[in-house]
Amino acid sequence: MRKIEVIIRPFKVDDVKEAISALGIKGMTVTDVKGFGRQGGHKEVYRGAEYQVDFLAKTKVEIVVAAERVPEVLEAVREAALTGKVGDGKIFVIPVEEVVRIRTGETGLEAI
Repeated sequence: MRKIEVIIRPFKVDDVKEAISALGIKGMTVTDVKGFGRQGGHKEVYRGAEYQVDFLAKTKVEIVVAAERVPEVLEAVREAALTGKVGDGKIFVIPVEEVVRIRTGETGLEAI
């Protein structure tokens, strides 16, 4: 099993949700996060004073899938999140040793 963590622009979450739903994936976790990278920050003006905003609002989407499904999920998520501009985000693939569904006690792929 693999956990796919995706950091994307907040307005792309629905596109990513639709893309993975079309693959038959039934669950994901979404968290609002802040961060910075190559996109850098931006300047804002508040009450006449200009200041630098270094941390930008992003959204983290987490999906756990069988290892053999990773390539198709990566491609679907990448296409859905793509705007072609700096700051589109990153995708991380992390090994998952075990999954347990708390309610039933199911483990492994059955728990996803």
